[in-house]
Amino acid sequence: MTDAPRRSPASPTPPTGLPPLTRPARLRPGARVAVVAPSGPVPPDRLEAGLDILRGWDLDPVVAPHVLDLHPRLGYLAGTDEDRARDLQEAWCDPSVSAVLCARGGYGVQRMADLLDWTAMRAAGPKVFVGYSDITALHEAFARRMGLATLHGPMVATVAFLKDAITQESLRATLFDPESVRTLGRDTARALVPGRARGVTLGGCVSLLAADLGTPYARPSAAGGLLLIEDVGEEPYRLDRILTQLVRSGWLDGVAGVALGSWTECGPYDAVRTLFLDRLGGLGVPVVEELGFGHGESALTMPLGVPAVLDAESGTLTLEMPALV
Repeated sequence: MTDAPRRSPASPTPPTGLPPLTRPARLRPGARVAVVAPSGPVPPDRLEAGLDILRGWDLDPVVAPHVLDLHPRLGYLAGTDEDRARDLQEAWCDPSVSAVLCARGGYGVQRMADLLDWTAMRAAGPKVFVGYSDITALHEAFARRMGLATLHGPMVATVAFLKDAITQESLRATLFDPESVRTLGRDTARALVPGRARGVTLGGCVSLLAADLGTPYARPSAAGGLLLIEDVGEEPYRLDRILTQLVRSGWLDGVAGVALGSWTECGPYDAVRTLFLDRLGGLGVPVVEELGFGHGESALTMPLGVPAVLDAESGTLTLEMPALV
């Protein structure tokens, strides 16, 4: 049951502003995949454990040269902005590489995104790109600058990927057998605001989406989209500020529906839930909570840039086409 008024439409709402994005090719056994660190420092032991998992999937992982670097002055960055950007660009432009996987999040993408040669990367063609958290800024950049669908999914040197079978299998199935994961959701999912809507998926870490506003290549609006958001370590009043910024800027005008993921270390969930009802309940669109993606102990891989239907009553997001071709 939900405490919110039943304002949502009973039938799917057609998308009004977002076209589906170009989907990259699925992976095949033996595919070469590059691991990069666009944000924070990477623990070497966790990186090696993650590489072993990828090898167990019959992938050929290669580690970019600066993945284990530490910025000489700013210890929260994995190497200099220039080196992190160079690693990503060279991996993307390498014709032998089928996918680029991030090692971890943290902070730093916004410092290096404008150092990338997006013309060269567009010329290299579509590839699979995977990450979450701070990597949200790159998901948005790939969508806006390359028209490319990406995967909001686990990173190679993160605890959930190393320890959780559900997290691992969701990514593995999406990479190799995307038809098998067309309906996404966990048994925790339920309607915060009921209804059913259709749109193109977008989103990620909500604080990164708000931080992107006003930058040169920022998405002007989420209109026509199914917004998938989550975050970590943001107290309710800070989440309030983030969501209020998205509302006041008009960025949420015309959004088709909202799916909420995990809110680890964001305070008591009852307080967080009350905030979502307050800030999102008046949008007049379906809102699903605890869909099962983000910074939680288990995390589903969520395709971004793909048309889908969000059904609040069933707690599911159903892709209209596989995440990868």
